[in-house]
Amino acid sequence: MNEAPATDQLSLIFAALADPTRRAILARLTAGEATVKELTEPFEMSGPAISKHLRVLERAGLIERGRDAQRRPSMLRAAPLQQVSRWTEEYRRFWDASYRNLDDYLVTLQSKEQNNGHHQ
Repeated sequence: MNEAPATDQLSLIFAALADPTRRAILARLTAGEATVKELTEPFEMSGPAISKHLRVLERAGLIERGRDAQRRPSMLRAAPLQQVSRWTEEYRRFWDASYRNLDDYLVTLQSKEQNNGHHQ
């Protein structure tokens, strides 16, 4: 039962990362905070459309939106990406083990093939 909130958060993160515009926004925010106006510049998108993307990123916990007088800069919050990293790490270990098994099998096949070639 303790897994549900983390899984829900992970689902929100993956949903947010599924969109290339949101990934591009996150990439831009690695350089520092930016306003909606600054974030619209590289896209052929309106401010309200970018704001919708920002709300998705904020709900997933990937950004934080501040208030600085009239500005509302968005800042990257990379910590939730650690959840994605931990989740994918499980699969990386699985694939690493699978590749090691495949490598071992190929070495065995090559050895048998070489031994068969010498006996003929």
